[in-house]
Amino acid sequence: MKILSAEEIKKVECKCFELYSTEAELMLKAGTACYNEIIKKYENEIKSAKVAVFCGNGKNAGDGFVIARLLWCYGVDAKIVLCDKAPTIAEPLMYFQQAESSGVKAESFTETSANADFIVDCIFGIGFHGEARAPFDKVFKAVNESGARVISVDTPSGSDATTGKVCENAVKADYTIAISTLKYAHIQPPANAFCGEISVVDIGIPEDCYEEGYPETIEFENVKKCFAPRDKNSNKGSFGHQLNICSSYKMFGAGVIATLSAMRSGAGLVKLMLPKSAYPLAAAHLTQCLFAPCDENEEKTFSKSAISEAENQLKWANSIVLGCGIDVNDDTEKLCEYVLKNADVPIILDADGINCINGRISILKEVKAPIVLTPHPLEMARLISKPTAEIQENRIKTAKEFAKENRIILVLKGANTIVTDGEKVFVNQTGNPSMAMGGTGDMLSGIAGAFIAQGMSAFDAAKCAVYIHGLCGDEAAKKLSRRGILVSDMIDQLGALMSHFE
Repeated sequence: MKILSAEEIKKVECKCFELYSTEAELMLKAGTACYNEIIKKYENEIKSAKVAVFCGNGKNAGDGFVIARLLWCYGVDAKIVLCDKAPTIAEPLMYFQQAESSGVKAESFTETSANADFIVDCIFGIGFHGEARAPFDKVFKAVNESGARVISVDTPSGSDATTGKVCENAVKADYTIAISTLKYAHIQPPANAFCGEISVVDIGIPEDCYEEGYPETIEFENVKKCFAPRDKNSNKGSFGHQLNICSSYKMFGAGVIATLSAMRSGAGLVKLMLPKSAYPLAAAHLTQCLFAPCDENEEKTFSKSAISEAENQLKWANSIVLGCGIDVNDDTEKLCEYVLKNADVPIILDADGINCINGRISILKEVKAPIVLTPHPLEMARLISKPTAEIQENRIKTAKEFAKENRIILVLKGANTIVTDGEKVFVNQTGNPSMAMGGTGDMLSGIAGAFIAQGMSAFDAAKCAVYIHGLCGDEAAKKLSRRGILVSDMIDQLGALMSHFE
């Protein structure tokens, strides 16, 4: 699924008008598709409900007039609420008149207009930016305070479809029906938190109306294509050797999580290289992997002499996970530098591995092998010396520019994790807030490393790992709750979920 800005989708629609369809036809298709989606989702509740379709005076209102008429004809007690002046644009005006002719009542907005069971928000759609002028500030407030279930068409009113910024009292939807494609507001904070559940409806715009190069969502079908069937005569060497250079005494669990995740993701052999004091702690939790205990310093992290062990282990590995729980000091920084400069196989650089290159990211350009960097927003902010808020306001742009400049694959974690190589951009939609806890990043790194060890390209491995990692969070939350899951609960889902990709 493509992700477009407001201007980009307008260009697509203009091309469609030139080649295939009139604006009125497309508006009718959009309104009808949204109506069908509403009925499909709320059929059991909406027939006996009061529905208020809130409309502005732009083209989003035209969709609303179509929805209101179709709901009325279906037997729903639906009304139109005009939030500004009556429509003047030809196409919305035509559908407004059709709705009135069908018997739909229309009223100008008052404070009691929001007394409904459902509110369909067709006030602005993708046309909003800046702050809400009167009377829309009062309209938005009334919608949010109504207690009604709110369905927004295209994007919630008060959200900027391109930047993801929101105004004061922006409409907070329970359900958003995106038309044709996703918009940036659906995946970009803070607007993505105002969308509720999101679905996308197809209104028949032909593919040749779109240009190449838009960001896309990671889809199940594309993930499945990345997994080759397993040969009947396979052995443990057939599925790769994964080396996890992780852990310290204080954070031995990071390596445990990365290693368990790698084994559950199908790597043939997984070896955990860790400081010797962390070895018995990790071994108590890991009975099916290999270990490479190393010398340590007084802080019980990797010492400088761990570099000689790393030199031996690099020859064995098909993929490397570097950094989970290693801590940041002079010794670990030197170890990371050595591995980055000398590895010939793809590296997943995560957590303290990322922190170890703060202030000297030019080292990334010296790496011979493909590298996947997996920062969360704060780690990204440290890397490029910008506030976290600025990162979050420009997630796709920031990620794409950094990946291109440093010739890496970047996984910018968070809600709607971004995967980019500086050219192609993919956005993930699996996952949920229950995953906001320590250790989930270690799990993601272990999965990605395992996919690389089995022969995937680093870019495909990053995409697939992000998608499946989110599925694990969704499945664990479904079985338990969104407040009480552990990373181990997510790892427990991996084996069964992998069956969907065979």
